[in-house]
Amino acid sequence: MMKMPRYSVRVVMACCFLWIALTGSLFAAPAAEGPPPVPAFSVVALDGKAVGSANLTGTTYIVNFFASWCPPCRSEIPDMVALQNQYGRKGFTFVGVAVNETEPAIREFIKKNKIIYPVVMANEQIVNAFSRYVDGGIRAIPTSFVVNSSGKITQVITGARSKEVFEKIILDTLKKKQTSK
Repeated sequence: MMKMPRYSVRVVMACCFLWIALTGSLFAAPAAEGPPPVPAFSVVALDGKAVGSANLTGTTYIVNFFASWCPPCRSEIPDMVALQNQYGRKGFTFVGVAVNETEPAIREFIKKNKIIYPVVMANEQIVNAFSRYVDGGIRAIPTSFVVNSSGKITQVITGARSKEVFEKIILDTLKKKQTSK
């Protein structure tokens, strides 16, 4: 009997696993009725204005949990500010949620980075509200939640993203808003 080289065995096994994964997903039960609704939240931003799911209805937004001491968070902030400037008038906004911070430190960080979108201090209500959408809760920052104009969370992003990735997400979400009208 002819012996199969180890490489061939690995290829056959990989194909089997792939086939099982694909057929398993083909026969799996259909997903629930689409993306989950954004949790109800209401907080006051550091500029004194109310920010919450109710007053953001009809708006496309990204809730970004961050900290000023977090290097990946600091690296994406300038891109987020630029995108806010570019898409803010088109029905989009970021909402920053500062975690494990002091208010004076965040106020200085906002000023230094010229952040123009609403920034709120994390509290138990907002952290708990969004934590249920991440396995094990929000344990890493930055963590972002993309919310469409219908008030549904369409994506949860753990870790920093580039300007290009955020821009694609924003454009895709805004495009879906326009086509749903």
